[in-house]
Amino acid sequence: MRLNLQTTEPEAYKAMYGLEKYLSTSGLSHAHKHLIKVRASQLNKCAYCINMHTQEARKDGETEQRLYLLNAWRETSLFTPEEKALLALTEEVTFIGQAGVSDATYQQAAALFDEHYLAQAIMAIVVINAWNRIAISTELPLG
Repeated sequence: MRLNLQTTEPEAYKAMYGLEKYLSTSGLSHAHKHLIKVRASQLNKCAYCINMHTQEARKDGETEQRLYLLNAWRETSLFTPEEKALLALTEEVTFIGQAGVSDATYQQAAALFDEHYLAQAIMAIVVINAWNRIAISTELPLG
């Protein structure tokens, strides 16, 4: 590990953790939160977060099969339309510098979720991307 952000800059860590605490009280389902966290972590190649969030997902009842197929979610019927909309949004927000968030992806999610749920989903995507960047840049060990 390069540095321990939590001990080096505890106020910054507390602020990040405050966003995570907010998300834990949001209306997002556990399944949706897990899918967002795992998929963004896969895209960012964050071993620490993939390890942590797949374990959490399994504890909350997510299946091995769905976790194995998450990186090929478009090619399977194992994910609901709502989950597919969130996964598409997760991918586009994670890679926002490539093409932004397309109108089609946004409209698909907006048709399935109310504004509050959609806002919470976007925040969940933003927060896991931030955690991925912290874990990767500080080389957090798997533990």
